[in-house]
Parts: sequence; structure tokens; C-alpha cells
Amino acid sequence: MKTRLFTRRSFLKTSFMTAAACSLSPGSWGRVPGANEDIRIAVIGLNGRGEAHLDGYSKIKGVRIVALCDVDQDVLEKHADGIEGAQKFRDLRKLLESKEIDAISIATPNHWHSLQTIWACQAGKDVYVEKPCSHNVFEGRKCVEAAGKYNRIVQHGTQSRSNALAASAAAIVKSGKYGKLLVSKGYCCKPRWTIGFKPIAPPPANLDFDIWIGPAPTQPFHANLVHYNWHWFWDFGNGDIGNQGVHELDVARWALGGALPKSVVSLGGRYVNEPDFKDQGQTPNQLVSVFDYGDTLLLFETRGLVENKSIPAIAENYPRLVANEFYFEEGVIKRWKFFPKGKGEGEELVKVDFDRPKTSDHFANFISAARSRKREELTAEIQQGHLSAALCHLANISYRLAKERRFEKPKDFSDNAIVGDSVMTTLANTKAIGVDPEKATLWVGPKLQFDAVKEKFINNAAANKMLTRSYRKPFIVPEKV
Repeated sequence: MKTRLFTRRSFLKTSFMTAAACSLSPGSWGRVPGANEDIRIAVIGLNGRGEAHLDGYSKIKGVRIVALCDVDQDVLEKHADGIEGAQKFRDLRKLLESKEIDAISIATPNHWHSLQTIWACQAGKDVYVEKPCSHNVFEGRKCVEAAGKYNRIVQHGTQSRSNALAASAAAIVKSGKYGKLLVSKGYCCKPRWTIGFKPIAPPPANLDFDIWIGPAPTQPFHANLVHYNWHWFWDFGNGDIGNQGVHELDVARWALGGALPKSVVSLGGRYVNEPDFKDQGQTPNQLVSVFDYGDTLLLFETRGLVENKSIPAIAENYPRLVANEFYFEEGVIKRWKFFPKGKGEGEELVKVDFDRPKTSDHFANFISAARSRKREELTAEIQQGHLSAALCHLANISYRLAKERRFEKPKDFSDNAIVGDSVMTTLANTKAIGVDPEKATLWVGPKLQFDAVKEKFINNAAANKMLTRSYRKPFIVPEKV
């Protein structure tokens, strides 16, 4: 028996023909479950966060995991063994043909997030998409457009939006109880040490490497790509600022009211504690990014050279730190206490009214909104996800356009004392692993002016080119969704 060849064109043709024949609007292509019906969900990408998706949905009443998809046959079979009756797919495009699926939950590498979201919206499926929802700014905007055009419920995997403490921060800023907010700061300081070098080799037989590459440029396989270290390669990931950092950037931006900045500038580098101070990774593991919001700055530290017990200076002085701080005229919020200026002890935060999340379960919030069809009930609706992901991309663009400087705080970088402290901490953290400041390089990016409405850089063709990418056929993120 011949296997029917499935293409992107045939998929869309079938979808549009079905919609026309039934005289349905695009927003009604998918089944809308009633209050007493199960929501049938497919999980795409089963390693790492995908396991959390499987666990999360398995605990929600009225949800059935009916399909699993992964390009790694071994991973697929491993997880399928524990879910009775679930269909198995290697190719998402085949999965999207199924009328037995109401929603998909995406936990694949970053470079696939947007295209999978858009295709799912076009197929009438609701979507939960892991952070960051995009690999570049253009893609994120297309996700927003797809969700609106096809009337789909699309949740972004920035789970802090379902955290009551994080939700209170924006209300505290708005209340003015501590005076004007001067700097909204985030930290992403998790241990991200050398990944070494892996040789070019044939892909393992269990992996469909062509689909894994998807929209990215064709390139040879090496074991540092699959299954985790792709985060540190520009074609697939966005560095740790786009991995862990997007969570804290989201909280920092939330406190500022939610817009994109007037400008961005980054500095940093990739450093490892080996004789030649190099490894196969490309993204920075030390990065300071400053976003200008006019009267307020958003400051972000991404430091990966932390929490290493084999290096005494690191073990003692540079611990893991994933957090947010808010610097006001009257003091600073850190560790979710307020420290007034001139006082060493923290106080309980001021009590303010705010919209408390109805549930701390981010997956459950998605399922609830999928039932009600009310996008406003989502705690991390795709528009907010796009804006927070965009901050990661803007910071990386400044870094990728950087020029080499001496390993010292640039005199022209910022005169803000809080920013200066972040830069000096990053330099000292880097020197603590044995980097010789006389031989090392600091990469200092240009300050890029940004039009937040048009989502374009101002008078900078090189930076604007990096807002999108060239896509590999047939995995093209469309201009028109």
C-alpha cells in the first residue's frame, strides 16, 4: 500500500476546502469542547519540558493526552509506553491533520516554536507554547496575528504570570507607595559551563534530523545539538537569556507596564575555564543588557559562570541566582521584601490590590480558557509572550553586532550606578574563573534605537535584518498567516 505524501500545501488546501464546504469561519475550524467534554491534547517534544507537560496535563480533570510527537523515535516510544491509546507521530504536519485533537502543547527547540504555533492555529487547534514563543521578533508577531485571525487560545509558557507574588509587583509599582521605579532588574545566573567540542558525525538512526533542523539552515549533525545544548547555537537557540532569562524578563517588563523599549544595548562574551578559553557554543554565557524605557531602565544580568565548587572564588562569591529586583526612589525590593534606603533589614511588602491569578497551575489556566473561549482569561496570552520574548531577541541583536573592547567597564556604556554594578560584577565573575583581563576581550554592542510600535530598529539596516531570518523550504514562517 502506498503512503500518501503529506505536504504543507496539501495540508492547507485540505483545511481551506473543509472550511469552505462547511461554511465555517476560520475561528471555528476546531472542535469547541463543552463544559463536560474532555479536551484532547497532543504534546510535541517530549524531552525536558515536554515531560513536565505530560505530567501537568495528566493531573487535570477533563483532559486526555491523545497524541505524542517527537522526531526521536526512542524518546517517542519511551513516553508512549506510559500513555494508553495515545497516537504516535514523528512529523507534526501529520498530527495536525487529525480531527481527534483539540489542542497542542509545544516543548520543542526554540527555532520550531513559532512555525508550530502558526500551523496549529491554521489547523484549528489551541496552543500552549513554551518560552520563548519565537526565535526572532518577526516570528513572535506572526504568532500573535495567527491567534487573532483564527480565534485560537494561545498560552505562553512564562509561568510566573500564574504566580501571585510576581503578579503583585506591577501593582506595587503602579501604587507609587515606594516612589518612582528607577530600575526593574532581572537575573538569570544558572551554571552554564563549557560544552566542549563534539565531532561532526552521522545523525543517529532514531533521529529524524531533517525535521529537527526544520526552519534552520541545513548543517551537519554533532552531538552538542541534540537534545539540550542547541540552546547555545544561534541557528536553534537564543542563549540563556532566551532560555531561563525570558521568565525574569517577563516579570521585569510586567512591572513597567508591558511595552517594548526605546533602545537596547548589551555587552558580554562567551568564556570557559579551559586552556584556550573556547568551546563549541556560540551564545554568550556572560551578558549585561540595558533597555531604556524613558524614565525607567530594565536591566538584565545573564551570568552562567556561577555555582562551581571546584573554583573556590566562584563557590564563595557567585551563587546561582534567578530573581527580580525593583529599585525605587525610596529603596529596593529584593527577595520579595522591601529594603528602605539606609536600612539593612527588609520589611514585608506593602499590601496592594491586584488581579490575583485564579490558579497557580499554568496548564490548568490554559485548559480553562480553552473551554471558555475567552482569551482574556489567559495569564500569559501570546501577545504578552511575544513582547517578553522580543526583549531576549533585542538584547542578543545588540550583542551580535558588538565590537571587541578591552576587558573593563566601557566609559561610554552607562552612567547609571546600578548598571555599573552589574557590569563590574560580570567582569569580576568572569575573572574569577581564571580569565586574564590583559588577554581577554569584552564584546560591547551598539546602543540600538527602537520603534516599539513598528517593532523595527531606527536607521539600522544590519539590526533590522536580524529581526527575522532566511527560512529553509518547506519550513517557512509566512509573512501572511
